[in-house]
Amino acid sequence: MLNTQELNQSDKFQNAEQLWFWFLYSKSIQNGFNHNHSSIKRPCELLDVETLITKLYLSGKLSEEQLNVMKKFGDKRRAPHQYIYSENKSAALWQSAMETLEKYARAKGWIID
Repeated sequence: MLNTQELNQSDKFQNAEQLWFWFLYSKSIQNGFNHNHSSIKRPCELLDVETLITKLYLSGKLSEEQLNVMKKFGDKRRAPHQYIYSENKSAALWQSAMETLEKYARAKGWIID
């Protein structure tokens, strides 16, 4: 894990959604040909995020239903919209999952205070 004290505030994520989308995108290219050579240092590694998500799930802080919504809409690279009838329930699950993720990621110093 990176030392978060060495990072600028601008290197941290703005919120849980940004962290989640970065994680899924990075996982999708991890073994591919297109490697992201960004000059932005990140306050965590992919394994750190994966470990946090696993711990939140195993402790009951994230449900399987929330994880399914996170994956489904993360792959679409957008959050579900509360005003689209077919996405209304997913939007509520997404919001509560992002609040949980943000709380714990912020405590780890990954998200801007």
